[in-house]
Amino acid sequence: MSSALAPLSNSKLTGKYQTTVPGPVRNLLGLQKGDWIYYSVLPDNSVVISKKEPIEDDPAIGSFLKFIETDMTNNPQHIQVIRPELVENIQALVAGVEIDLDSPLSDEDE
Repeated sequence: MSSALAPLSNSKLTGKYQTTVPGPVRNLLGLQKGDWIYYSVLPDNSVVISKKEPIEDDPAIGSFLKFIETDMTNNPQHIQVIRPELVENIQALVAGVEIDLDSPLSDEDE
């Protein structure tokens, strides 16, 4: 950690590896009960904590998942095992395709 940084506050780790986020840190990050904290490990092994912002739910996906859940509950007889031939076909289609889920989409894909 850089010597230019003075600790804002500190807290003790309990026997269950838990700690209380000190008030000055909670205030600085705008943390409320139930919020998530995101930990980033830097190359020098120091750790930065930040407030993890909630991901907005997509109402279309939520509705679709609810539809699937209801159908599976009401019609379990429709659930089938995926045939090995289908798995093989899918694997053949994506063989050699490399994906970087962290790379930004191109303007064309937005």
